[in-house]
Amino acid sequence: MPELPEVENLRRGLKRVIVGQKIRRVEVRKPKLVFGNGTLRKASETKKSEFIKGITGEHFLGVERRAKNLIFNLSNGKIILVHLKMSGQFVYKPFYSSKTVSGGHPIELSEKELPNKHTHITFELNSGNLFYNDTRMFGYLLYYKDIKSFESKNHFGLLGLEPFSCEFTPKYFRDMLKQKKGKIKAVLMNQKIVTGLGNIYADESLFEARIRPDRNASSISDLEAGKLYKAIIRIMKRAIEVGGSSIATYRLLDETRGNYAREHKVYGKEGKMCVSCGKPLQKMMIQTRTTIFCSNCQK
Repeated sequence: MPELPEVENLRRGLKRVIVGQKIRRVEVRKPKLVFGNGTLRKASETKKSEFIKGITGEHFLGVERRAKNLIFNLSNGKIILVHLKMSGQFVYKPFYSSKTVSGGHPIELSEKELPNKHTHITFELNSGNLFYNDTRMFGYLLYYKDIKSFESKNHFGLLGLEPFSCEFTPKYFRDMLKQKKGKIKAVLMNQKIVTGLGNIYADESLFEARIRPDRNASSISDLEAGKLYKAIIRIMKRAIEVGGSSIATYRLLDETRGNYAREHKVYGKEGKMCVSCGKPLQKMMIQTRTTIFCSNCQK
């Protein structure tokens, strides 16, 4: 699943190509993708009809991000909430150019054929088509007629602060960690203190702060919390700056790969030598997620 830096770069790419364009027509092949955000969603023709009728004729006014979610702001106050989940992909194909731009998890078939068997939603715009493709269909695009109906669902009610918000301060971070009893990596990844960290950036931040990922969050000292806070901010800013991490199949909207993977110190490097002490990096499992760390440097 893409983490905050990857979603932020996709947001910026989408903003460049769709903002200002009118939605002339919408096709929804898999109705379950526009109904609900849980794991056991069912198709609803009513929701499909509401989605299509609600957004047809509207314009894209902006693209925002909250944690790992994208928010499409449409004319007349309408909203589409998007989460790519494991294998979602957007592809924009201009009408008068052969060059397509895609972002998210690439699907080989999308490079040859659009729409294809993985294309579940198509937006026909003024200057091109925006395709939503998803091999595993865990993602979702949810329509809301106005901000009131959107906020009533409280999608972000359990989310913590954005890492670059004014409210995310060292004191806030220290105080919140003291209240948590779980392992520090799990606490970072559950999004309830700070949003956007997944497996990649949790591992990298903990290594930079020299904290073992299996430490109890409440055991983190004020000094260690300060180091971890600075590591999160620095690493997330740097990852956004260079386009995120292109792990496995993730791509940006312009088809380039993020370059932060070249700067990883521990993620995906089990058995390789620690860049700080030269000892082999170790692996453990935390909440079913592979976790790489240095048993010598991280305490």
